[in-house]
Amino acid sequence: MKEPSFFEKVYQIVKLIPKGRVTSYGTIAEYLGSKGSARMVGWAMNKSLSFPEDIPAHRVVNRKGLLTGKIHFGGSNTMKQLLENEGMIIENDQIIDFEKFFWDPAKELMV
Repeated sequence: MKEPSFFEKVYQIVKLIPKGRVTSYGTIAEYLGSKGSARMVGWAMNKSLSFPEDIPAHRVVNRKGLLTGKIHFGGSNTMKQLLENEGMIIENDQIIDFEKFFWDPAKELMV
């Protein structure tokens, strides 16, 4: 059986992020044993938006809680609206109380 690609591994993790929670590109990269590959996680999120399956890419933000990937969601406010629909407050493209919503797969999945 073929080993999943890095992008496929990223998608597997992103699908596990609970509604109302977010994580960062770097946190996913580190969880997958590729610390320093946050940009590759971002590329995976960008590519995921063209897939028919639901990959909640809006739940992945930068390490400070900024919606740096918002330009890839078609409308300028789509990512913000999706997160607000899940209970977050966004000001100036930043999640307020980011730590409260942060999801760390290393702690949450205990793998």
